[in-house]
Amino acid sequence: MSRILIAEDEKDIRELITITLQFAGFEVISTANGEEALEKAMKESPDLLLLDVRMPRMNGYDVCRHVKSHPKTRHIPVVFLSAKGQESEVNAGIEAGAEAYILKPFSPDQLIQQIRVILKTHGAK
Repeated sequence: MSRILIAEDEKDIRELITITLQFAGFEVISTANGEEALEKAMKESPDLLLLDVRMPRMNGYDVCRHVKSHPKTRHIPVVFLSAKGQESEVNAGIEAGAEAYILKPFSPDQLIQQIRVILKTHGAK
């Protein structure tokens, strides 16, 4: 079972994503800010990180850059979730090292499908 770490500061959205992913058979590690996400990523070594861009304490771009610069976590694929769909925002996410950038609102099926494709590409369970 693949483990996915979610970092989302909005409680309702975090819970919705958690339930959606658990229903699809994933193990979920849930965090509410960037700093906590980075700590858990280092400790738990999840199979994928799902990061909101705008979060307290550390934004998603910074979390992604830290994860991608550390030998222990650089292999972990990162997916951004954001309501900000401007090309500059998407480019910033990709430049930080993300595999994908999913715009809110998104459908649960779209999210699960994209995660499965990325995990399969990276050889995760």
